[in-house]
Amino acid sequence: MRILYLDLDSLRPDHLGCYGYHRNTSPHIDRIAEESVRFTNYYCSDAPCMPSRTALMSGKFGIHNGVVGHGGTAGDMRHEGVTRGFSDRLRTESLPGMLRKIGYKTASISSFAERHAVWTFNAGFNEIFNNGQRGHETAEEVLPIAIKWLEEHAQQDNWFLHLNFWDPHTPYRTPSELGNPFEKDPMPEWITEEVFQRHLQKQGQHSIEDMNKLAKSHYFRHSRHSQPIEKLDELRTIIDNYDTAIRYMDDHIGQVIQKLDQLGIWEDTAILVSADHGENMGELGIYSEHGTADQGTCRIPMIFRWPDGGLHGTVNDGLHYQLDLAPTLAGLLNAPASDSWDGVSYEDSITKGQCTGREYLVVSQCAHVCQRSVRFGEWLYMRTYHDGYHGFPKEMLFHVKDDPYEQYNLAEQRRDICQEAVYILNEWHDEMMSTMPYDNDPLWTVMKEGGPFHAKEYKMLNP
Repeated sequence: MRILYLDLDSLRPDHLGCYGYHRNTSPHIDRIAEESVRFTNYYCSDAPCMPSRTALMSGKFGIHNGVVGHGGTAGDMRHEGVTRGFSDRLRTESLPGMLRKIGYKTASISSFAERHAVWTFNAGFNEIFNNGQRGHETAEEVLPIAIKWLEEHAQQDNWFLHLNFWDPHTPYRTPSELGNPFEKDPMPEWITEEVFQRHLQKQGQHSIEDMNKLAKSHYFRHSRHSQPIEKLDELRTIIDNYDTAIRYMDDHIGQVIQKLDQLGIWEDTAILVSADHGENMGELGIYSEHGTADQGTCRIPMIFRWPDGGLHGTVNDGLHYQLDLAPTLAGLLNAPASDSWDGVSYEDSITKGQCTGREYLVVSQCAHVCQRSVRFGEWLYMRTYHDGYHGFPKEMLFHVKDDPYEQYNLAEQRRDICQEAVYILNEWHDEMMSTMPYDNDPLWTVMKEGGPFHAKEYKMLNP
């Protein structure tokens, strides 16, 4: 089986046509979705970039693998210590390591490991293609590498290609000649004048106020960030630029599909479309950032096209973690699962349409804030340990169906739901601490080392 994993940075599912978005951002991804199982409640366990991809590749929660932030001690994977053999377990128990162990050629086209100096991400890959731009490359710079690799390996079987596009990640740097294909499309209906005025008053990282400052201090090299946001209609600059970046990336994914077709391997190549995290577009008053443990940041797409017995055009609403991918692929390929993985296989959702979702999920963020959240039923409960200078209360509770954009905190009104969520969180934490040889929770390591990495940056720039 040939497997292409499209790792699309900062991509939130509800800005894709196949997830119901009102703008035509993703015609080629939508085509893949027509032949796939599309997951609607798929979450990264640990956000943002480095914790998310470390969890994906190691198959372990951040509390287990040690990576929950972007700096300090919690920016490094835990050492195996006395149990380490001649080589560490990542060589064979990482996602690509597992595949290589059963005879797959594994390759990654990504500069991610260098961007965050997280070299353990490369474990298990036969080949690494890094263009050296540390995540600042555009799709047109990534595509030729991917096309060349596909041409060279098209007639081989049993390969896994991790292909990483960065374009939806802020700052938005889609080439100016593309213009704005969405300038005549309406903005999301939920962003009203009342909501906008409330967001104008918010302070903190990636509030509208902060975005206007960043346009002058950090993003001035990028023409798409030059418009200050002072009126409701000007807010479309952020949303349009994000959607334009998705469309630009999707156009290049279309060229990958075309190449697979030309090479005669489109029909029998498995294609997985996902992301490391989403992107807040107004949730909690935050824009163009992935700095919280919430729906905007942690809910991601998963579109799973599996030619060998996989269902086509179906939707799965179960609760799943991104780190469930390793045991799922192991199950689909009849490979042994590692006892070190925290993931649970959802292979029966791919081939039989069965419900394999979990009762609840716990998602974490320790790079911009320190938060743990519980996603269960129709609720999202958020517990804040360090607010990253956002002014968040200790507890927030949102009804996912009625308030998907997290504008109305119901924590005071629904203490019963909060208490249930705290019980779940404590049960999860007890399970995590009892199933590892370490005696520390890296969230608290971040707290003891002065707080989240990006919050310290923000405080330094805004004394």
